[in-house]
Amino acid sequence: MSLDKSYVDPLFAHLAEGRQQEFFAHVADDVDWTVMGTHPLAGHYGSRDEFFTATFGRLNPRLQEGVVLTLRNLLIDGDQAVVELDALSTQNNGRPFANQYCWVCQFEGDQIVRVRAYLDSALVRETIEDNDGP
Repeated sequence: MSLDKSYVDPLFAHLAEGRQQEFFAHVADDVDWTVMGTHPLAGHYGSRDEFFTATFGRLNPRLQEGVVLTLRNLLIDGDQAVVELDALSTQNNGRPFANQYCWVCQFEGDQIVRVRAYLDSALVRETIEDNDGP
């Protein structure tokens, strides 16, 4: 499979439409996912389930709509996609969760096998600390 916009756009549309599981079905079970920074979600995760539990699993209960991400920009080079995403959710305390993300994704076929993720660390820390959740 040749990686192109016609595959990547609809894949990330799942995150904008609240269909997280449909997106994560295209993430390898043994994905190598690093969330950069020094905030509560930062770390290196060696599996899809570990990443989801430590990040989306912690944020979803703290956001009224769960994590909703819309694609802002996409650059593709070979088997890699650089994806800029905007979060348009509302924290349980009523404040906006207007986070911005950049994910550098490596694909093997139709599966994401490696990601380096960058985000607004201060907003994540505030959201984790100021809203009820696990």
